[in-house]
Amino acid sequence: MQQLQQVLVVCMGNICRSPMASAVLQAEVQRRGLQGRVAVESAGVYGGHAGERADGRARQLAKARGYAAIEAERARAVSAEDFERFDAILAMDESNLAQLRRRCPPAQAHKLHLFLDYAGLGFEEVPDPYYGPREGFENVMVMCERAAPRVIERLTGAPDPLTPPQAL
Repeated sequence: MQQLQQVLVVCMGNICRSPMASAVLQAEVQRRGLQGRVAVESAGVYGGHAGERADGRARQLAKARGYAAIEAERARAVSAEDFERFDAILAMDESNLAQLRRRCPPAQAHKLHLFLDYAGLGFEEVPDPYYGPREGFENVMVMCERAAPRVIERLTGAPDPLTPPQAL
């Protein structure tokens, strides 16, 4: 039996980007039938929204695109135990990554990555849509959808069974 791979996606307050990414990743896990092999959670570097649901704009958009798991998301702050428990801790932007690096024990620092970089999509950040228009949330959702299959593939080492192999 394969070991459970656990991924934590992290943004600032855990009410926009990381709940959206978590919901999309959970859908990808379901789509591939990897329940029991991959677990996804989200958290924030800032705990001021602890216990709150995801932002209404994020929830509305996620649900409209079939990512119902966003309704179960509740904001929480990254804890000291998270650095030990998770196999990958993926920050949405450089500021979040820097805060994680300051808190992370050196022995666990290899787990910290930018979300899009971990997905092999480059060092681009996922911008915070909170203070902007709905289009910002849509942009974040597209980024999460592009990254999710690659994040799951990297965690499990298993290519997407529904995607044909690339021709040489």
